Amino acid sequence: MYEDKTLVCKECGAEFVFTAGEQEFYAARGFQNEPQRCKACRDARKNAAKAPRVMYTTVCAQCGKEAVIPFQPTTDRPVYCSECYAAQKQK
Repeated sequence: MYEDKTLVCKECGAEFVFTAGEQEFYAARGFQNEPQRCKACRDARKNAAKAPRVMYTTVCAQCGKEAVIPFQPTTDRPVYCSECYAAQKQK
């Protein structure tokens, strides 16, 4: 029923394939319009809207090395570097 279509990205001008499977998916969801951007441009657009992740530097509670973590450390729980955390997880 559906056949692959070659479309042109409105952002970068590159050609991309709108596969038959993707067309079925769009039809099942009731989408009326074909995609206008290639996968790379869609991903870039999504990521541009996200706030950059804040990283925090702390000291590993086990080995004393510097550790960079994606959350603000508190004094009530120990924080481990990635190597010590992996070792703790295997126990």
